[in-house]
Amino acid sequence: MMTNPELVPILTKEEIQQKIVDIAGIISRDYAGKELLLIGILKGAFIFLSDLVRHLSIPAQIDFVRASSYGDTMSSSGTVTLAHTVQIDVRNKHILLVEDIVDTGLTLSGLQKYFLSQGPASIKICALIDKYERRETDIRVDYTCHTTHEGFLVGYGLDYAENYRGLPGIYHLKI
Repeated sequence: MMTNPELVPILTKEEIQQKIVDIAGIISRDYAGKELLLIGILKGAFIFLSDLVRHLSIPAQIDFVRASSYGDTMSSSGTVTLAHTVQIDVRNKHILLVEDIVDTGLTLSGLQKYFLSQGPASIKICALIDKYERRETDIRVDYTCHTTHEGFLVGYGLDYAENYRGLPGIYHLKI
């Protein structure tokens, strides 16, 4: 972990929770009566997905995929690595990919292509943070809790070299 980093508050724990309640209500209405499969993208989305699913008013299955394009750096390598994929059959299910942050869009673009080839009924994206600063693909985020244009964010599942995930709020990490 870095010594004496500057953490500039972006969202408090309370603000995050209210945004999740709001987005869960919209998702619940949109998927009422449908077979919903939430696929969390590890590791960053596990906290967000956990809170999101508890606020849904509809049944949903949950699974996880592990994909990354960052490693231990602050910028994307441009290559999506898939280390673990879902165990649930996605055919004819409505997939909601749940991500902590959409930055370059490369990871989600790769995952969308991967899952579309398996015959789901639909596939959409839900992100805690939609960030445009380094967007490299034309990826659409269907449900988002917060948008921002710049900064390296940590906390509430977001990390820098596997650190800071456990912070209750979201912060801009200044180096």
